[in-house]
Amino acid sequence: MQVLTDERLTLDRFMRDVRRRSPGEEEFHQAVTEVAEKVIPFINDHPEYLENRILTRLTEPDRVIMFRVCWEDDDGHVRMNRGYRVQFNNSIGPYKGGLRFDPSVNLSVLKFLAFEQVFKNSLTTLPMGGGKGGSDFNPKGKSDAEVMRFCQAFMTELSRHIGAHVDVPAGDIGVGAREVGFLFGQYKRLQNEFTGVLTGKGLTYGGSLIRPEATGYGSVYFAREMLATRGEDLEGKTCVISGAGNVAQYTAEKLIDLGARVVALSDRQGTVHDSDGLTPAKLNYVMELKNKRRGTLREFADEFGLNFFEGARPWGITCDCAFPSATQNELDGDDARTLLDNGCILVSEGANMPSTPEAVELFEESGILYGPGKAANAGGVAISGLEMTQNSMRISWSREEVDRRLQGIMRSIHEQCEEYGGTEQGGVNYVKGANIGGFVKVAESMVAQGVV
Repeated sequence: MQVLTDERLTLDRFMRDVRRRSPGEEEFHQAVTEVAEKVIPFINDHPEYLENRILTRLTEPDRVIMFRVCWEDDDGHVRMNRGYRVQFNNSIGPYKGGLRFDPSVNLSVLKFLAFEQVFKNSLTTLPMGGGKGGSDFNPKGKSDAEVMRFCQAFMTELSRHIGAHVDVPAGDIGVGAREVGFLFGQYKRLQNEFTGVLTGKGLTYGGSLIRPEATGYGSVYFAREMLATRGEDLEGKTCVISGAGNVAQYTAEKLIDLGARVVALSDRQGTVHDSDGLTPAKLNYVMELKNKRRGTLREFADEFGLNFFEGARPWGITCDCAFPSATQNELDGDDARTLLDNGCILVSEGANMPSTPEAVELFEESGILYGPGKAANAGGVAISGLEMTQNSMRISWSREEVDRRLQGIMRSIHEQCEEYGGTEQGGVNYVKGANIGGFVKVAESMVAQGVV
């Protein structure tokens, strides 16, 4: 795309060039479109961003690393998977972003996640660039020994490309405390150094308190900030959550703690509806079921005599607040209409890009409080950044200190959304605010550092 210094950008022309350079990467195109449609008018009012072609440069990763991962299963058979690391932009700090182990992993998914990570990390105000990685390996149903051998093989190659001052991966879907431990152990063996190269580590070897809870807690704290703009809070609000993994579990925990009523969770088999609302005891059962026994929510429903809707998502259950906390594009236009028709007033995204473009458009048009993932779920990477700080200082902060800092970061993100997303009607367009707020810091750094 040839952009003259006095030529204004248009969304159509810009996206044609993105699709030409990255054909077939639909998830990546979706993520770029959402950012571009909000920041292009802002860029057109700032000639320095046009002259330096900042947005074009921002949509091309610094590098994409793809590699073969060979390992042996428990029967001695050789298995092979594909590994990736997308190092997208390091203009404000080392690359930072999770590793995802799931059959759905491909280059398009990881590029979209890494691109989103650039803006999310910028919003936290911490010095972190954006990256993402993973593999099409599926840890479900594998023994601990098989997962260990895969993680060691994966890290043998990845270790060439990461470091505490270069690229600091973390966990994501399919990469929890077990996997991070195996990955860290192999890195330590290969590099012969103990350093904060991974976050999400166990507390005994450099991890941070509240890191497992941070994404879920953060999405609730962001929802609380949004409600406060209308003089409301979460006390007594009826809430539904998609997913039943780490993010969903701790979203539920914090909502219950703040007096909300959580009536639904979901997994790949369907949705469980608890009209009375989850109690701490019921949530503890879910955590035990999902984290240790690797069971399904159907078992939870059977144990407590609750309704289970096979293959359904939770968006048809009447609620005040919805927390999409599972995966990308899990909430479509029909789901959005159902939520709005049933009186939903707030959506806070715990997952990355869980709402389709049609759903986002409906939320924006309706004027409800809608917190996009790059703002609402930034709590996880924020605490990862604080874990990096603690590792560098060789100290550990208390749970209360980390939680206080998390609440402060989510408040700061909300303030940036207000600054850049204020509307003529006096409300806040959080999609606009999050995208421009995340863009400015990165763009200013790229201009300052020259054509690199």
